[in-house]
Amino acid sequence: MTTKSTRRRFIAQASLLTLAPAFNALAMDQDKNVLVHHVFFWMKNPNSKDDLAKLIAGVKSLSKIETIQYIHVGIPASTEKRDVVDNSYGVSELMFFKDLAGQKTYQDHPIHQKFIAECSHLWERVVVYDTINV
Repeated sequence: MTTKSTRRRFIAQASLLTLAPAFNALAMDQDKNVLVHHVFFWMKNPNSKDDLAKLIAGVKSLSKIETIQYIHVGIPASTEKRDVVDNSYGVSELMFFKDLAGQKTYQDHPIHQKFIAECSHLWERVVVYDTINV
């Protein structure tokens, strides 16, 4: 086996491993109790890279909460501009919970409360979309 072939196989396998959390979330989607929690944050200082970095770090700290099955932290993508696309927010978080009880645990969790206390000065507006399977 050549070095190129080995390197390609390694890169392909490593790429697949990075998708594991998403596959787990999709498999969990079969459960009727799954709750999806999607939060959008609009920054008080949208031009501040430091504030953006602090908020992203704060949101990522939430991943330590045991009832979160999967978390995705993102910023607006540079996709095609269309009337139906809103990219006016600064940061978003997408979380999957097994059920309403898991989401309630998250809401009351000390890590979540600390995040709010330490980061709420960074945003001017927050919109939350919670959905449950149908």
